[in-house]
Amino acid sequence: MNTREFNERLQRRAKKAGVSVSAELSGALETYYRLLATWNQKINLTALNLAEATDEAFDRLLIEPLVAARYAPANPGRLIDIGSGGGSPAIPFVLASPQLSLLMVESKMRKSVFLREAIRALGLATAEVATARYEELLARPELHEAHDLLTIRAVRIETRVLLALQAFVRPGGQIFLFRGAVASDPNHVAPPPLTWQATYPLVEALRSRLVVLSKRQQ
Repeated sequence: MNTREFNERLQRRAKKAGVSVSAELSGALETYYRLLATWNQKINLTALNLAEATDEAFDRLLIEPLVAARYAPANPGRLIDIGSGGGSPAIPFVLASPQLSLLMVESKMRKSVFLREAIRALGLATAEVATARYEELLARPELHEAHDLLTIRAVRIETRVLLALQAFVRPGGQIFLFRGAVASDPNHVAPPPLTWQATYPLVEALRSRLVVLSKRQQ
């Protein structure tokens, strides 16, 4: 797949999802995707088929974060992404919202090394990686209520996890939950101080959606 083919595939999938992608953003996403595909041959960053550049891989890794970025707060400052793995949704999200600073939290050392290489390759000067479990970071008071937005893509989100994660979010901030077809939503039963704000469709083919929770003002 050459650059023209990548761009055509990206534009086609983006159009289907109702988002526009500039030439500059397309170039950055291609850099990220190719780096991810190369590293994925050495370490398991994603189970998706990157070699054949399937529609599913484009939709999950690139298009979902681009759609979600449309719902980011008007003037977000700091984003923390939990369990960053291969860098999606965090990296494409920030590429689409360059005003954000980014902290990616990843417990596995080899994945953290990849994330730092992606930051370097993409020139993301305001991005960094913490090689730790999020539970360990709860002991760092400077991270408490320090972020405008928290993103997480996980199969299962328990109430106790949400209660722990909200500590990283400032009052009035938001948590973005990336949900797949079979994942259940917290919706109206989000635990205080969180409240359900909205659920948005992401990619129709994947039946994926974005659940937005807000943290109440003090």
